[in-house]
Amino acid sequence: MTTTHAGLPGGVAISHVSVYDWPAADGACGGTPHMHLACSEAYVVTGGRGAVQTLTASGYEVTPLQAGTVAWFTPGTIHRLVNEGDLRITVLMQNSGLPEAGDAVLTLPSEYLTDPETYARACAIPADAPEEEQERFARARRDLALEGYRALRAAEGPQALAAFHRAAAALVRPRIAEWRERWRQGAEASAAATGAQLDWLEQAEAPHLADAAVRTEQPVARGKFGMCGRLDVYEN
Repeated sequence: MTTTHAGLPGGVAISHVSVYDWPAADGACGGTPHMHLACSEAYVVTGGRGAVQTLTASGYEVTPLQAGTVAWFTPGTIHRLVNEGDLRITVLMQNSGLPEAGDAVLTLPSEYLTDPETYARACAIPADAPEEEQERFARARRDLALEGYRALRAAEGPQALAAFHRAAAALVRPRIAEWRERWRQGAEASAAATGAQLDWLEQAEAPHLADAAVRTEQPVARGKFGMCGRLDVYEN
């Protein structure tokens, strides 16, 4: 019987993001609008100020962000971070970091959402390219996603957003088995461990306490070009 879970509490994962200060066509500086399909995500703002723009079936909203703010959103929330001054965030991600491991679809124009290969080519940042070349790709990807994002915001009625949802679901479908395994080893295993601990405690037993441990981890990469900004990422 599993009585402990070695990962972060609840099977979450974290990263630190310094939000891009690149200006876009609308004059705002910030990241790439995108959506997660199976995971919630939370922002713990650690410095600076800015906002997160969100678009859902309920409409468009802007949530101000400043040091100390905690904001979170559920799957299906299109979100765009706007940097108004050195915005820095610790991101909490459901399902062992799945939002940065595939559970994200950028709001590219519809012609780039037709199949996984076309989408991947439009999103790719060459890992072996010099940093300035990676930045060029990241900025171009961000600006392309903003084109689709502006179209979704300007559309009347729910049809355009529903079409984007369908296209996004079709794009990620080939990876669901991989995602399910990550969920099983993370969030599901964490929940099962808690259930086992409660079962033991109900019998006035506590064998899991003998397995108590302290763990630490340092970032495995710093300054990686992410969707919203430069990332410090962890293996969790």
